[in-house]
Amino acid sequence: MSKYKYIDREKSWLTFNERVLQEAADDSVPLLDRLRFLGIFSNNLDEFFRVRFAAIRRLSLSGLSSEKILGGISAQLLVKDITEIVIQQQSESLQILKNIEVKLETENIFMVNENDISDEQEEFLKDFFIQKLSPELITIILNDLAEFPVLKDTVGYLAIKLVMKNTLEVRYAVIEIPKTINRFVVLPSKNEKQYIILLDDVIRHNLSNIFNIFDYESVSAHMIKITRDAQLDIDSDLSKSMIEKITSSVKDRRIGEPVRFIYDQLIEKDTLEFFLDKMHIVSTDSIIPGGKYHNRRDYMNFPNLGRFDLLYANNVPLPIPGLSLEGSILEKISKKDYLLNAPYQSYSYLTKFLREAALDPKVTTIKITLYRLAKNSQIISSLISAAKNGKKVTVQIELQARFDEATNISYAEQMQTEGIELIFGIKGLKVHSKICVIERFENQKIKRYGFISTGNFNESTAKVYTDVTLFTSHQKILKDIVRIFEFFDINYRVHRYKHLIVSPHYTRTRFYKLIDREIAHALEGKKAGIKLKMNSLSDFDIIDKLYDASKAGVKIQLQVRGICSLIPGIVGMSENIEAISIVDNYLEHSRVYIFENNGDTVVYISSADFMTRNIDGRVEVTCPIYDNDIKNELIDTFDIGWKGNVKARFHSQNLDNKYRMRGENPIFRAQLETYNYHKERYNSSLENNTIENTKSN
Repeated sequence: MSKYKYIDREKSWLTFNERVLQEAADDSVPLLDRLRFLGIFSNNLDEFFRVRFAAIRRLSLSGLSSEKILGGISAQLLVKDITEIVIQQQSESLQILKNIEVKLETENIFMVNENDISDEQEEFLKDFFIQKLSPELITIILNDLAEFPVLKDTVGYLAIKLVMKNTLEVRYAVIEIPKTINRFVVLPSKNEKQYIILLDDVIRHNLSNIFNIFDYESVSAHMIKITRDAQLDIDSDLSKSMIEKITSSVKDRRIGEPVRFIYDQLIEKDTLEFFLDKMHIVSTDSIIPGGKYHNRRDYMNFPNLGRFDLLYANNVPLPIPGLSLEGSILEKISKKDYLLNAPYQSYSYLTKFLREAALDPKVTTIKITLYRLAKNSQIISSLISAAKNGKKVTVQIELQARFDEATNISYAEQMQTEGIELIFGIKGLKVHSKICVIERFENQKIKRYGFISTGNFNESTAKVYTDVTLFTSHQKILKDIVRIFEFFDINYRVHRYKHLIVSPHYTRTRFYKLIDREIAHALEGKKAGIKLKMNSLSDFDIIDKLYDASKAGVKIQLQVRGICSLIPGIVGMSENIEAISIVDNYLEHSRVYIFENNGDTVVYISSADFMTRNIDGRVEVTCPIYDNDIKNELIDTFDIGWKGNVKARFHSQNLDNKYRMRGENPIFRAQLETYNYHKERYNSSLENNTIENTKSN
C-alpha cells in the first residue's frame, strides 16, 4: 500500500504542464510547433498563478488549517513547493528555447537582438520605430510620482535604470511593451535567410531616442512581469444588474493582489529592490528569476514565415458519414442520431444546424447554453438571425467564464439589443453544460431537435480541441433539456431527469451507482470494466469509489489529459487501474464514460470532469448514447487512444511523465490514427452508398 492515497492536484497540474514542455523539447515535433508548445506552456502557467496559486496563497495567509482541503499538505508548504517546481521548469523552458533557436538557424531562420542589427536592418527598424512602435509606447518616469502606477498582469514591461551624468543621480522608469503590435518583428530577408527581432529588443535599440531629453551616462533595460490574483469579487448590490456587477469585478482584477513576480536575473540589485519595494511584493509572493524575455506565451503566435514544412500538416476536417451539409440537417436528424468528432470532422455541421433553425419557418424556439465563444462568433450571428426571423431565442450565457467575462458581456449586450432573452445563471453555480434544443411545429404538434456536447460552442477552439457533439431528435432526452432550462428559470425547484445526468443534483450519486454496478458484476464473476476519458480527475470521493472497484477486480482504464489525483497501479489499492495522458497536436478535451455492464455496455458523453466543482458546484450535463453505431464509434476511439504509444505518458505517484514504451509494437500515434479511423468510416459510407445506388438502378 502507498503512504498516500492521492496526488496533490496542483503538483499534478504542474506535471501536466511539464508534458506540454516535453512537446516543446521533442525533436520529432516540427520546429515552429515546438515554439507554439513553448507558448502554451507559458500561457498555462500564467493562468495557473492567476487562479490556483492565488487561491493557495490566500489559504496560506488565512491562518486556517488546509491539510484536509489539500489532501494532506499545508498551504504554506505547497506555496514553497510550487515555486521550486516552477523555477526548475522555467529554467528548463529557457534551455529548450535556446535549443530551438539553434535548430531554426539550420533552417535559415535567425533571431537577432539589439546588438546584432545590420545596416540594412537599421534602416528598416528606424522607420518601423518612428511609424509604428513609438506612437504605441507608454513610458513612465517613476521617481517623482506620488503613487506607483498599477502594472497590468497580462503585459510585459522593461524596467529602466538611468544614471545621470555629473550628479550620478539614478532615475527609474518603466516601458510597457505594446500588445497592439505583433511581438515578433519580421525583418527583410537576405540571401534566403529570414530574420526576426523581438519588439523588446527594438525598444532597447531605441532607448537613446526614447530618453533623449535626459543627460544620462548609462541606461539599462530589463524585463519584468507581474501576475495578479484573478479572483472575482461579485458586488452584492441588488440595484445593479448581473452585467454591471461582473463588469465592475473584471475591472477590479487589474488591481488584484500580486502573486508572482518574474524578472531578468541580470537586473541590477538596486533596480530589482526598487520595483519590489514600490510594488509591495514580499517573500510570501512567488519571486522567480528568469531570462531576458518573459511573456513567452506570445510564441503561440510566432509568424510561420511561409515555412509550412516546419509545421504539422493540416488534416482537412472530414464529413460525418451519412450527413450532408447541402441538404436539410434537421430532416436527417429526425431519422437518426449523428455524432460530430471535432476537429477530425467539420464543425460546420453545428453552425449549419443553427443557421437552418434560424431560417426554418416551422421552428418556433431555440434554447442554448453558452460558455466560451469565438472572437467573431458564428453561433451568435445565427442566434441573432433567428431572433430577427421571429423565433423565440433563449440564451443562458455564463458571465463568469474565467478570462472570457468581458467577451461574454459584450455578446450578452449585443444579444439583448436584438431581443434575445438572456439568462445569467444561478447564484453559486456556474453553468458549464453544452446543450441546445429547438422546437419545430410538425404535423400539428411540436417536435424537438437538439445537440449535446463535451465542448464549448466555439468554432475557433473546435479546430484544435477534441470534442464530441451528439445531434439528436430523441424526444425524451430533449424533454430533459427543456427541464434544465426550466431549472434556470425557477431554480428552487429540483427537477427529475429520466435520461440525462445533471449536476449539481444527480451526477455524484448516479456515477456511484454505475461504479457500484461494475463492482457487483466483478464480484459475481461477470464481465466488468470501466473506461473513462476526461480532462481532470481530482474528486477524492470518486477516486475512493474507483479504488473500491479496483479492489473488487474491476479493470479500469483512464485517459486523463490533465490533473490526475488518483494513484494507479498500487497493490492493495489500485492495482487494476491504469492511467495515461495524451498530449499532442490537438488538445484532448472530450469526456467519455464507458461501463461494461456484463456485456450490455453503457456509454455517456459529458461536459463534466470528475472534479468536485463539476460534480457539486456547476450545472453539468451527462448524456447517454442509445444509438449502437455511435456507441461503438466512441468505444473504438477510446480504444485507439488507449493504444497510443507515441504521445501517451503514464500517470504515476512519481510524477515523472514516463512515456508508454513501444517495445516490439509498431508506432501508433493516437490522434493520427483517430483521424484515419474517421476517414476510413467516411470512405466506407461512400462505397456503401455507391453499391446501394447501383442496386437501385
